[in-house]
Parts: sequence; structure tokens; C-alpha cells
Amino acid sequence: MKRIVTATVLNRSGVLNRVTGLMTKRQFNIDSITVGRTENDGISKMTFVVNVDSEQQIEQLTKQLNKQIDVIKVSDITDQAIVARELALIKVLSSAQTRSEISGIVEPFRASIIDVSRESITIQVTGDTDKIEAIIDLLRPYGIKELSRTGLTAFLRGSQKQITDLNSYSLLK
Repeated sequence: MKRIVTATVLNRSGVLNRVTGLMTKRQFNIDSITVGRTENDGISKMTFVVNVDSEQQIEQLTKQLNKQIDVIKVSDITDQAIVARELALIKVLSSAQTRSEISGIVEPFRASIIDVSRESITIQVTGDTDKIEAIIDLLRPYGIKELSRTGLTAFLRGSQKQITDLNSYSLLK
């Protein structure tokens, strides 16, 4: 089963190597990994998509990551309300005749054409993994010359206030 794990870490040299090394030693397969700075200087956020066989394995992973010196916080956010996105750049073979067809595919996905040359067109698309897979599948018959994906990046959604006393908001008083 795929799990999404986030780790807040100190932005220091070697942290990524130690974290991925720990996963390698424990034989966790990393499907994707994204790392970037946060709003706080010296702090980075890592997002991993990992394959595990059981809940015990994901629990073991989070405990092992939390033991790392440069790791501040680890969370398995798979089953929570999250915002998750991936970016893909797709270079597709194209000619003057196929460009309008490709544009017709790109538009419903709210993707962007970011480069056009005589023999290819480059598309940028963001969204969830299923959306990325869907546009790739539709573009494949034209010939994908090059493909680069960032992997998933995610965090928890903002909290929403719960309205528990509906009577105080009623129009019928």
C-alpha cells in the first residue's frame, strides 16, 4: 500500500542522504520524494511516497525517522485531509498539423504549453497523480520525446471551524 509521509527537517548538508539511507537499509521502496525549503529559514519539508506491506511497517518508518538528529517532525498524512500536487513537464513530438489536436487535449487539463519548436511541443501540467497519468496516456500516441515529474508534494489542509450550534445562525427566530 502506498503511504504519504512528510518530514520537517533541518536544512543541513547530508540530511537527505541520511534519511534515504535509513529507508534503503530498512528496504522501503521510495516511489517519489520531494524536498524544499519552508517559510522558516533553515527548515525544509520532505514528502515521500513509499510502498509498505503493513501498518506496522509505516509505524516503524516514522519511529526510525523521528530518531534522526536533523528530523524535527514526521507524519503519515495518507488518511488525513490533505492538499497534494505533482508537476510534470512533457515534451511531445508534434508538427504543424498535430499542434491544434495536442492543444485540444491540453486545455481540459488546465495544463500550459510552455515551449514550441518545429518538431516538438512542451507541456506543463500540475495536479494529482491520476490527472498526470491521464494526460500522459492521452499524449502517448503522439510520441513522448521527454518526460520529467517532480513527484508528489503534500501537506495538511487548513482547519475549518465546525458549526455546532446551528440555532444561533437560524433565520427563523
